[in-house]
Amino acid sequence: MTIQARYRRRFRIECLFRALKTQGFNVENTHMTLHDHVERLLCLLTIAYVWCVLVGLLQEANFKSHGRRAWSVVTLGLRTLVRSLGRPEDQAAVDGLFLIELLMPSQTAL
Repeated sequence: MTIQARYRRRFRIECLFRALKTQGFNVENTHMTLHDHVERLLCLLTIAYVWCVLVGLLQEANFKSHGRRAWSVVTLGLRTLVRSLGRPEDQAAVDGLFLIELLMPSQTAL
């Protein structure tokens, strides 16, 4: 494995932990200490993080002058999920089903 590949992998892990801690999930606010409970919570939050990334990649985003997105993919995905699943209208059910389909193995295999 090259140095660039290792750094790329490490950076992805850092992005996951940043999202879990401060970028919407706030795992530190749970104050959990039991190992089994923390382990289950991290597994569930990791699935939610992947879902947010998949949804965020589909969203239109504004780009800044340096070429990067104005909002992170995780933030865009989390906002979209909250809006789609939190609305009581009929259209939200259709959006919700589409967003759930993103978790199917055919959609997540890259």
